[in-house]
Amino acid sequence: MRDFSRTAEPSGDAAIGAVGNRFVVQRHRARRRHYDLRLELAGVLVSWAVPKGPTLDPGARRMAVHVEDHPLEYADFEGTIPAGEYGGGDVIVWDRGTWDPVDTDDPAAAIEAGTLHFDLHGEKLAGRFVLVRRGERQWLLLHKKDEHAVPGWDPEDHLQSVRSGRTNEEVAAAPEAMWRSDLPPAEAEIPLGANKSRHWDPPTEEELAALDRLGQKGRWRLDGRDLALTNLDKVLFPARDGEPPVTKRDLIRYHAQIAPVMLRYLADRPLNSHRFPNGVEKPGFWHKEVPSHAPDWLRRWRYAFAESGDTQWYLIPGSVAALAWLANYAALELHAWTSRASDVEHPTWALFDIDPGTNTTFDEVLVLARLHRTAMEHLGVESRPKVTGQRGIQIWVPVEPRYTYAETRAWVEKVSKAVGSTVPELVSWAWTRTERRGLARLDYTQNVINKTLVAPYSTRPRPGAPVSVPLEWDELDDPDLAPDRWTIRTVLDRLATAGDPFASLLDVEQQLPPV
Repeated sequence: MRDFSRTAEPSGDAAIGAVGNRFVVQRHRARRRHYDLRLELAGVLVSWAVPKGPTLDPGARRMAVHVEDHPLEYADFEGTIPAGEYGGGDVIVWDRGTWDPVDTDDPAAAIEAGTLHFDLHGEKLAGRFVLVRRGERQWLLLHKKDEHAVPGWDPEDHLQSVRSGRTNEEVAAAPEAMWRSDLPPAEAEIPLGANKSRHWDPPTEEELAALDRLGQKGRWRLDGRDLALTNLDKVLFPARDGEPPVTKRDLIRYHAQIAPVMLRYLADRPLNSHRFPNGVEKPGFWHKEVPSHAPDWLRRWRYAFAESGDTQWYLIPGSVAALAWLANYAALELHAWTSRASDVEHPTWALFDIDPGTNTTFDEVLVLARLHRTAMEHLGVESRPKVTGQRGIQIWVPVEPRYTYAETRAWVEKVSKAVGSTVPELVSWAWTRTERRGLARLDYTQNVINKTLVAPYSTRPRPGAPVSVPLEWDELDDPDLAPDRWTIRTVLDRLATAGDPFASLLDVEQQLPPV
């Protein structure tokens, strides 16, 4: 048994209002190899350790040890638990799906009484199971003789994770995450390595169909979470180019579908969001503090250096459900910090912002962007451009998290001044728009903590819901390029054919050369 005075997680605490019927089986190589059967119930994962693993064999009687409840956040965990902590070892998501209690409306009472009949609907396990208590913590797990029963079925013949396709050995050799038992559940999963290796599953066709079936409001089950959605047919973006306007339902669908790509740039980073609850034709407002009504499963992060009166608790979006929740909250623009919460003083991106003036044409913006391309090539720096979805272009440069914000800002300023000096007729260094005489500004001032640029694939508050889209450098020469060329209705097709140009930057941690 674990010492809770030393390591308090992953003990589970019931989440208020949590509803769900997920199950997960994790294959866990700790002191001894075993399988952990976990049933979502009353806001926690009720758990049994099954040494030989669950089976479809109706003739097998598996010993199962009733262990502590685990938090819901642990359900999708795949990675390693540090040696010396409770359960130290490697974990994979061996199976997952949903479960239904049988012959009872109160499964908690059935467990208390010592017998639980239930159906599993998983990728490996299916059919009727029974848990029967045989001692204080000792239970038996059996599979009934039904159409899903398979005599002789051995879980050790099916060793791959249903989440990643990897085995325990492969996860142990190159873990993507670590579970820290000394942290709260929402913060306990620590990513290892670059975000490129992170993986999020897109919504299923069944989940999207369920969203389409909802009326003006309702509960939507996505990514293992229940979301209370409202005003689904409210228009958030007016129409453009003869298309219908974009509703909140459309934005929620887009956030869910783009999440596996967009989360690469949001996960582990505090978020500033630009909300438009009355649509983009009405004024919006910036929101940083996590609202009190936010669900418990959203990851919160406290900025320890915040001054009195400043935002204390930020949201860190790390799941498909989190992005859908933000869309329902009318957070149309998402701006993540350029540093991670684990090391907020050292950014991982250096940013160039080509901010057009009132008289700047897009052709002139392209001239400035191509000059940045030449500068990056001359310096030998890996980088990519991104259209903003409005009028401008940004250049994103991945950096090793060794520099302070002052250092990245100084470097970007030097490069910007060098670029601007070649076309002084296009650029103003004046601070205010009124003093810029309609000229563009090469804005290096965003390289400051808690100053942000719009995230890749975020929407912008304009008709048609245009999207900020990463580019390859040679796309700057495309005659059809426009800063708002792609919208939520077209960008998924672009991703399917062209991929994500920023993906190649996610593993890059480069030093900045002298300028």
